[in-house]
Amino acid sequence: MKPSIIIIGANDFQNQLILEAKAMGYTTHVFAWQCGDVGERTADYFYPISIVEKERILEIARAIRPVGVCSIASDLAAITVNFVAEGLGLVGNGMVSAYTATNKHLMRLAFEKAGLPSCKSILVTEDTDLNALPLRYPLIVKPTDRSGSRGIRKVTDPAELPEAVEFARAPSFEKKVLVEEFAEGREYSVEYLSWRGEHRFLAVTEKFTTGAPLFVETGHLQPPRHMDEQTLTAIKDLVPKVLDCLGVKYGASHTELKVDTDGAIRLIECGARMGGDCIGSDLVRLSTGVDFVRAVIEAACGIEPACEKDPETHISAVRFLFGPDDLAALEAIQRENPDCLYRVSEILPFDGREIRDSSTRYGYYIMTAKTQDEMQALLRMSGLADELLE
Repeated sequence: MKPSIIIIGANDFQNQLILEAKAMGYTTHVFAWQCGDVGERTADYFYPISIVEKERILEIARAIRPVGVCSIASDLAAITVNFVAEGLGLVGNGMVSAYTATNKHLMRLAFEKAGLPSCKSILVTEDTDLNALPLRYPLIVKPTDRSGSRGIRKVTDPAELPEAVEFARAPSFEKKVLVEEFAEGREYSVEYLSWRGEHRFLAVTEKFTTGAPLFVETGHLQPPRHMDEQTLTAIKDLVPKVLDCLGVKYGASHTELKVDTDGAIRLIECGARMGGDCIGSDLVRLSTGVDFVRAVIEAACGIEPACEKDPETHISAVRFLFGPDDLAALEAIQRENPDCLYRVSEILPFDGREIRDSSTRYGYYIMTAKTQDEMQALLRMSGLADELLE
């Protein structure tokens, strides 16, 4: 009889986890709100239960008796994963760590206590006097408990702050907002895998966004351009301290940070889960040879994961579609460089909506190349603004 594994979430990103688990010989039990996502069809057993109903999922899980529970690329799912794992005595980081790594205010407090280089921030509630915040402009305003660029806005004028706070409060589950000083520099994410408190570096990813005010991700590149060994060494020294202060001992983590022109590093946030946007599910394996998805499954099931890297250098990137021009660029790449396309997602009909966060984009495609020069040419064909590539 095949061992069972519980997976929280059923969207396209989670589907990579479902397919890998099935290939590894597990029976997959997938929990998610029923809305037609691909994982509803690929799972061995699908349960139409929202991922926030953690008590109900735990009750069903007791009957399933899985050997592991996991998810990728979702802060909200990470809470349920740790709740169920703790309730069943399976591998996980515990609820204290789960809440600290998914609440941006608690995270900032942990960074401050550990003496880590973090942006100065203030927790804003409905009673906060916005005219008396001891912060320097420009500011970043964000919900305390959401991801995927939801509710984020850059503010350069105090007159803009009340509207930005309400914009951030709307998607927040706890209706609280974090206002912090804006960190200058290039933005990167760092992927690690932890096992029994030992943190293993996998990759650094360069992030491209729409810029102010919403900073929705337009693409990701791995490995990054222009990063010297000194900066890379500093990042490798910093991130394990971040994971220790958040209580992360097992599984994937995704740390976001900025590096300014002087090489100073400022932490943005850290999630105790794999990076979304295909970073963990695809780019890590394509650029390093490490099957990150498999490693996450192994760790969740109490098996020490293998992290052997391919000595050969690879370049990978994901590009997201925001409108018809992006689709035209994809079609040009399909005609002229079809061998560089690793995967093209389902592309939603263009309905003219404003892209306000990652959940409202129309689709994506993943590209691979042997050199950075080849990838730069592909990125320019894909329509990323030239100023982001210099």
